[in-house]
Amino acid sequence: MKKILAFVFSAALLGSCAVIRPGEAGVKQTLGKFSDKVITQGTVVYNPLVSKVIKESTQTNNIKLVLSLPSKEGLSVDSEISILYRLDRNKLPSVLENLGQEYESVITSVFRSASSDVCAKFFAKDMHSGMRAVIEDEIKVKMDDLLSKQADGIELIAVLMKRIRLPSGLANSIEQKLQAEQDAMRLVFVLEQAKLEAERKIIEAEAERDAQLILADGLTDEIIQIKSIEAFRELSKSPNNKVIITDGKTPLLIQPKE
Repeated sequence: MKKILAFVFSAALLGSCAVIRPGEAGVKQTLGKFSDKVITQGTVVYNPLVSKVIKESTQTNNIKLVLSLPSKEGLSVDSEISILYRLDRNKLPSVLENLGQEYESVITSVFRSASSDVCAKFFAKDMHSGMRAVIEDEIKVKMDDLLSKQADGIELIAVLMKRIRLPSGLANSIEQKLQAEQDAMRLVFVLEQAKLEAERKIIEAEAERDAQLILADGLTDEIIQIKSIEAFRELSKSPNNKVIITDGKTPLLIQPKE
């Protein structure tokens, strides 16, 4: 009998303790009323007959959703959504008192309302472009406003729209447009290359023409006479038979017939 009583006493003693780990916060609830004191770490002793300790994570949490978002033109855009949030440990009693432990369902409902209002102002293609960040920010601002009216203590970190899937017809149109833009850019590049090549050839031709003009301007009678003397000198060194007829200025070479 004593062993049974000792076992019951030990079970009751263990049941009256709660451990708050790092990254958690706890609030004691007695007869349905939440205490204003937030327990951040350690062991909490309570009377299990009239009290309990509710523990919640104060780390960053992620709610993942897959749903269709409306667009300005009336299309439905499938998207995977991540809502990053965390609880303010100092305001945990307010969150539990106003929203209960099912506060994530409230966050989800608020997102659905905010996203419908915001996305309806944008075209479907905007959700698949650089406007996505603008849409995410507007949804977050709208959610902050709606949540603040229900409870204080939920901090939204970010709303992320991932894996956007546009309607097939619109996706094909956007792909064709992008392909046409790439083809146009490629054509512009080819034309620029051809233009540069033409300019290069013109520059080379002009440079060669200028060189010929400079050379022609530099061929004076004195230079021609010097070059003729040098030619006579080189010819005189040749072992081959040859006849040179000259007027004393320029040589004329006649090869003899064999």
